[in-house]
Amino acid sequence: MKLFDTKSGVLQEFKPLVSGKASIYVCGPTVQSAPHIGHLRSALVYDLFARWLTEIGHEVTLIRNVTDIDDKVLEKAAERKLPWWQLAQENEQLFANDYRKLLIGSPAAEPRATGHITQMVSLIQVLVERGYAYEGLDGTGSVYFDTAKWEKYGELTHQKLDDMESGSQDSAKKNPQDFALWKARKMSEPESASWPSGFGPGRPGWHIECSAMSTYYLGEQFDIHGGGLDLRFPHHENELAQSSAAGHGYANYWVHNGLVTIRGQKMSKSLGNSVSSGDLFGSVSDKAVRYYLASAHYRSVLDYQPESTLEAEAALSRLHGFVSRAQRELRETQFSKDDELALPKEFVDHMNDDLNIPGALAVIHEAARAGNTDLDEQRLSQASRRWSEVVAMLDVLGLSAESSEDKNLEHQALDGIIQALIGERNTAREDKNYERADQIRDQLLEIGIELADSPAGTHWSLN
Repeated sequence: MKLFDTKSGVLQEFKPLVSGKASIYVCGPTVQSAPHIGHLRSALVYDLFARWLTEIGHEVTLIRNVTDIDDKVLEKAAERKLPWWQLAQENEQLFANDYRKLLIGSPAAEPRATGHITQMVSLIQVLVERGYAYEGLDGTGSVYFDTAKWEKYGELTHQKLDDMESGSQDSAKKNPQDFALWKARKMSEPESASWPSGFGPGRPGWHIECSAMSTYYLGEQFDIHGGGLDLRFPHHENELAQSSAAGHGYANYWVHNGLVTIRGQKMSKSLGNSVSSGDLFGSVSDKAVRYYLASAHYRSVLDYQPESTLEAEAALSRLHGFVSRAQRELRETQFSKDDELALPKEFVDHMNDDLNIPGALAVIHEAARAGNTDLDEQRLSQASRRWSEVVAMLDVLGLSAESSEDKNLEHQALDGIIQALIGERNTAREDKNYERADQIRDQLLEIGIELADSPAGTHWSLN
């Protein structure tokens, strides 16, 4: 497998530190508010990475953190007049619910920042002892990373220190680009948002949280660090600097997923164009949302239009329609599905090419089209092979069609009604009452039911 490493800026062959294993750390959400489309796309990207690495033989350990203490969490909690921990818990549950809807697999661990303060304080102490961190010049007990001391600062985003966007100008800092490792407690903040340390009471900075948690679970060096492109600077740049300054090898590969635009515009609160999870899940199936979020290459921009999820639903329905049709028509024949059939080479090549999901989806659609033609022309052996391939490829992407045994009662009832109409249509055709036969077909088509006639009979599917 090859993946694009942000740090080197080139496509690289994935070579894990330990053969047959893959360790991944993903920056999860800061739970200041409910999830939006950008959060869900990012989570899905790394779920797909984990699925594919598992498929090609790796034992994957995926860690996805939760930032439950942060300036924004405290600000939002104060606005809503809630304890900060209650706000964080409520929003964390909303994220968990959406992850389940999208069939995003559970990580090996999902650490909260507040559960790893000890590790963060220890890491800060190492940086102070090595001369890369200093206590604030104002004497309050805050601790900062000294960016001027770390000569490689800027290596992830390929920037020079003097050209970088400056952080806040603060009399406590030596340089504007220096960033907080430990924030001394402010009297305006709740006491519960403060922990003891050798520097005085306070709370960790955002960047030190991920460095400490990733190292705790995956070791001082691991395979892949992932996250959204918006985290590349300053968050990931700062992570890399402080972890490297502490003597850690840290991540071998840095992977970043692209951002989401809304009708071609950058998503922002100021424009009021954020798309919530409710907007996504409101009118289509959960798997259609998964299909849509995966449909653009993970490094490219995903543009949201209100009709985007409807188009995804239609595309996925075509694939599921073929699976259902093949299952119906081939179940009682000698050409039953071969569950051991290997994935098509074209699909594997696309997935190994920096997780090219759009290319992989094109292979699935082509296989389904060819399979339908095979069924039409009674090439049952070829149809069975296509059926097996489509089922296997959909399963890899977490887009499997439900089997006939899984169909709910409503679907069974609908099938009974449609079969009765198909029977009436067949009778009309036998009586050469083509007007009535066409009327039944057109009425079904108007409500999204498409009929397909073949030597094996007439079958219906959702259009």
